[in-house]
Amino acid sequence: MPEAVIIEAVRTPIGRGKPIVGDLNGFHPAELMALPFRELIKRTGIDYSDVDYLAGGCVTQAGEQAGNVTRNAWLSMGEDYTAGATTLDSQCGSAQAANHVVAALIESNSIDIGIACGVESMSRVGLGANVYNGPGFFQPESWPWDSTPDQFTSAQRIADNRGITRQMVDELACESQRRAKAAWDEGRFDRETFAIEAPVLGEDGKPTGETKTVTRDQGLRDTTMEGLAALNPVMEGQIHTPGNSSQVSDGAAAVLWMSTEEAKRRGLKPRARIITDCIVGTDPYYLLDGPVDATARLFKRSGMNMGDIDLVEINEAFAAVVLSWASVYKPDMDKVNVNGGAMAIGHPVGSTGARLITTALHELERQDKTTALITMCCGASVGTGTIIERI
Repeated sequence: MPEAVIIEAVRTPIGRGKPIVGDLNGFHPAELMALPFRELIKRTGIDYSDVDYLAGGCVTQAGEQAGNVTRNAWLSMGEDYTAGATTLDSQCGSAQAANHVVAALIESNSIDIGIACGVESMSRVGLGANVYNGPGFFQPESWPWDSTPDQFTSAQRIADNRGITRQMVDELACESQRRAKAAWDEGRFDRETFAIEAPVLGEDGKPTGETKTVTRDQGLRDTTMEGLAALNPVMEGQIHTPGNSSQVSDGAAAVLWMSTEEAKRRGLKPRARIITDCIVGTDPYYLLDGPVDATARLFKRSGMNMGDIDLVEINEAFAAVVLSWASVYKPDMDKVNVNGGAMAIGHPVGSTGARLITTALHELERQDKTTALITMCCGASVGTGTIIERI
């Protein structure tokens, strides 16, 4: 059976979404997703026509992100039309699921070269824009589960269940910002990102004809515990604020996969492989506690435990999600989100799974470590998990 390996992984710098619109707002989502495609081709020297298939993540498949945005992104470049493409919706875990799909297709001998990717332009297509009749409309009247909550209520339920306090979530948010700033200051993200010439928009929202070079994530901000403590909760009586929750963002990421044989034939170095992966269901009452259940599945299937893991990338959708997972698995937090997470870097939801894999790979190489665990909470009470191993 062929073995699927990662050859290259890149991401855009992450732009600010609404209400403060950042510098990536001028890209149509298909154009935004195409940016890391071009960078993959540039770095590896393969031809566009060499790619057999793309699987991409996108949460809000409406408006400019409708109609299979992954395929539209590929076609938007005008380079090749032969690669097939599918856009997936596993909520925030969509791009992570896309990596599982592409790797599995290679290992089933269906394709030789594939790209797993994701995009979300949250400033142009707001989260929930595809839910026409309001939250919960997609659930039938016969829905058997007890009170599936909105995401902030879910995060509060998780916090209440694990004894997580406002002080604890603010401390994690402050540390995430500190680590992300240090990572950029030390050039840790330089290898996984690339400079983008972004169109400048005028006050009317239309391109001015000028461009601006974007090289850095825009979610970083000076953060103190005092400043975080002064923020009001998004929902009264809860602990999550805009400071200790993930940010509305624009961004895209892509991972190039090949079979080992194909990489050898092309003289390209395999960099990592998947040891095991999963997409699991979690209790709808808590909605976002998926990393706990996904990690349990990964360890059961692989026979590994936390002591076998060198680095962890767990999405910081809400600080309580990370702290809940940590309370169960007791990791060394110096190995968890070492370069900060979504509270500081940003969370363009449909792309974050590929972003986390990209960050994990480059950080493993920087530290000369071997294994990384990537996990996310997702809407629809799902958790995604992947363990990758450097080759």
